Amino acid sequence: MASTQKQKKAAPARAKVRPAGFPTRQQVMDFITESDTPAGKREIAKAFGLKGQEKIALKALLKDMADEGLLDIGPARAFHKMGGVPKVTVLRIVDVDDTTLIATPERWEAEGQPAPRIRVVERGKRGALTIGDRILARTEEAGKGWLAHPMKKLAKATEMLLGVVEEMADGKLWLRPVDKRIRKDTPISDIGTAKKGDLVLAEPTGRPPRISARVTDILGDPFAPRSFSLIAIHKHGIPHVFPEAVEEEAVAASNLPLHEDKREDLRHLPIVAIDPVDARDHDDAVWAAPDEDPANEGGFKAIVAIADVSYYVRPGSALDREARKRGNSVYFPDLVVPMLPHQLSSDMCSLRAGQDRAAMACHLVIDAQGKVKSFRFSRAIIRVAAVLAYENAQAAIDGEQDNELLEPALKPLWACWALLRKAREKRDPLALDLPERRVVLDEWGKIVSVAVRERLDAHMLIEDYMIAANVAAAKALEAKKAPVMYRVHETPGRDKLVALKEYLATFDIDFALGQVIRPSTFNQLIKKVGESEEKEQIMTQILRSQTQAYYAPQNMGHFGLALGSYAHFTSPIRRYADLLVHRALVGAYDLELPAPKDRAIPDRSSLSQEDYENMGRVGEMISGHERRAMEAERETIDRYVAAFLSAHVGEVVKARITGVQNFGFFATVEGLGGDGLVPVSTLGAEHFFFDEAGKALQGVESGDRYTVGQRLELRLAEADPINGALRFELPDNPAPRGSPLKRDRTRPKIHRGRPTNIRHIGSSRGKHKKR
Repeated sequence: MASTQKQKKAAPARAKVRPAGFPTRQQVMDFITESDTPAGKREIAKAFGLKGQEKIALKALLKDMADEGLLDIGPARAFHKMGGVPKVTVLRIVDVDDTTLIATPERWEAEGQPAPRIRVVERGKRGALTIGDRILARTEEAGKGWLAHPMKKLAKATEMLLGVVEEMADGKLWLRPVDKRIRKDTPISDIGTAKKGDLVLAEPTGRPPRISARVTDILGDPFAPRSFSLIAIHKHGIPHVFPEAVEEEAVAASNLPLHEDKREDLRHLPIVAIDPVDARDHDDAVWAAPDEDPANEGGFKAIVAIADVSYYVRPGSALDREARKRGNSVYFPDLVVPMLPHQLSSDMCSLRAGQDRAAMACHLVIDAQGKVKSFRFSRAIIRVAAVLAYENAQAAIDGEQDNELLEPALKPLWACWALLRKAREKRDPLALDLPERRVVLDEWGKIVSVAVRERLDAHMLIEDYMIAANVAAAKALEAKKAPVMYRVHETPGRDKLVALKEYLATFDIDFALGQVIRPSTFNQLIKKVGESEEKEQIMTQILRSQTQAYYAPQNMGHFGLALGSYAHFTSPIRRYADLLVHRALVGAYDLELPAPKDRAIPDRSSLSQEDYENMGRVGEMISGHERRAMEAERETIDRYVAAFLSAHVGEVVKARITGVQNFGFFATVEGLGGDGLVPVSTLGAEHFFFDEAGKALQGVESGDRYTVGQRLELRLAEADPINGALRFELPDNPAPRGSPLKRDRTRPKIHRGRPTNIRHIGSSRGKHKKR
């Protein structure tokens, strides 16, 4: 009777009642395999109603089964079938296969067996997971593989730590993080073969609050050339090494014949590529000439020729899978992490001067008002007449430099652009002319200078030709009802507009929320400001009020450019979205070329059925990859700026306030960039009000006010190249000169929270409004 009761009691944990008595090996295996929850020793004992000595015998049985290779032990001491995966376990997403995320168990201890690659089945909102994420998932065997059904996205607190090994005066080793948002160092419990000063990857061990680091990988000297880029690559998990199969396929693809007889021959035209002086690849070239058609008097014909990447990178190929995984190229000051192997990105798909290249040509007919009257697309063969730097093209137009292409190529390009510019001005897109930093390195990777890029007419010329081609690509696909990977930029949300209204009110600038918001609305605001000191800070706040652009197969328009239909077509070497648009054009306009004789290369270069079915998912993925690249590039420039400024610690510099919080304000060095904090504790002993709407700190007794955009002189107190962080102080405060400040672990602990000399007045300035 007692045995029967035990069986009934065990029933809820099992789909069927277990036989009485001590279980056999097979019964234990069946229970573990069929259990919907992690099956540890306690759960197994409860299921079979085991007590006392039986539990001890079960422990011995489980050990024997593990020794015999029948069982493995996973997280939380739960058992699972050897070579299998626990029913519920923690997985880490490590790869993308086409559009399916691939995960592996976070802990895998099956000796001699590789960790399984588990396909993640996403449900509900897509795009929530990406490479590097950790999930708690329910798993199941499916055919010869495994599936994972996510239950919960886990925090990234247990991710690998990236930092520099530091040795304190007492001999203890600490890991100093490279992420400036992490303000705590971590004690190192296992240094392995790393040395003081090494840049390392480490695994967090222990439990809060006693977390320590175990060094797993040594990345080298953090100050060596290219290390700042490597820090960003490792921190953000950017794929930077091409698998051998992908490299081999790139070589095979680059040997494909151009099929000159099947392409439109444009080699007789003086097409030119105009790019940055430090460009590593050239994927676009332009040509223009007056239109000889009497019906288009005063108009022009133009060609925007783009590298025919879709001819070489075909759907379903290893090259294609790797390109989708990367989503885009990532550009650092010292190196490029390309979307495609160098065999293609900087050779066969790069439009080099004097060499025959496969191109996708966008033919435009532009009327005297700058409106594109018609367009067509063709697969062409071109021979670029010259690759010019923006500065050289501009100098030739300005008469400051001789160039044999001035008359046949450059002057017609500029004349046609004058028409495109008229149409642009009529459209009135968002005009935020904010500075862009450029880091210049010498041949050894050392910093020569950090400067703001000069904005030339040549830049705007190429920009307008590219925009015209991108619009034509979107409209051409719409005309055929073909799928389009749109570049979407939505209208700003109400919350951000309300915040902008409150901010502008601090400058006595009215901003009505009831009006229809257009790009011209913001342009009018900028005109009101004129050339006052506040112009740059107001433009910055307008930029912050904008939504993040993204890729999607649903058209929501491009707010910033004031365009109804917009797709990226002009950079397929470095953006996967453009490659999809090229494929769609090939299919929609019957531009397919003869199939390759090499059977290892897929026959078609047009959009595949899989591409078509997964446009939404791919759009989410590549939008995430784009944001990852932008953050990595920005952080790397911040590190270079900090390295450049480290020789100027203790000096007074001209700065501008970029952000204000209740704990202090952030400032950037004029002309260089790089944000640094001025803690409110260094502003004096008086109380300060934090004006959230006005984004300012104001002293109660002195009336001193620190607000976003304000220019002032500050002393550079610290410049940390490892994490790109700067720290400033007011010039009147005493500060050491010379080398960067060293950390002193004997200092008293800093208490977190709002500083004692701060009062928060929320979104209203009240009686402290500046008069």
